[in-house]
Amino acid sequence: MAKRRNVELTVGTFVALGLVALFFLAMQVSNLSLNTAGEGYLVQARFANVGSLKVRAPVTMAGVRIGRVESVRFDKQTYEAVVSMRIDAAVDSIPDDTFANIFTSGLLGEQYIGLEAGGSPESLRDGDEIVNTQSALVLEQMIGQFLFKKAGESG
Repeated sequence: MAKRRNVELTVGTFVALGLVALFFLAMQVSNLSLNTAGEGYLVQARFANVGSLKVRAPVTMAGVRIGRVESVRFDKQTYEAVVSMRIDAAVDSIPDDTFANIFTSGLLGEQYIGLEAGGSPESLRDGDEIVNTQSALVLEQMIGQFLFKKAGESG
């Protein structure tokens, strides 16, 4: 009887550890990790269209994640979307003439911000704004333009 109880406890412990591991894996995959330390510095960028960019979307440079989107809001004066990004403190020498582009991972994947370094000797600091931006390419608009162009050619 005691041997059966030990086996049941061992199996139960193994299943519980497996569930905890799956939980942390799901958090990492969904960009909802529990590591929410506010280390780093904030920079902003303005876009005419952010598409479906979401809070906590990755900010990458050369394909490496260097930060996350902290907020996306609408500016009523300029009618633009203002995106605040928290850049990791270790990445402290991004040129202030950097380009910010909104990309889509895959054909219908999540959107993220890709930064392309400029050549300025001055670096971005906390509270600075990235001036050079390129808005998201919206698939529906591209399809509409293609169909409109094809309709014009056939008429």
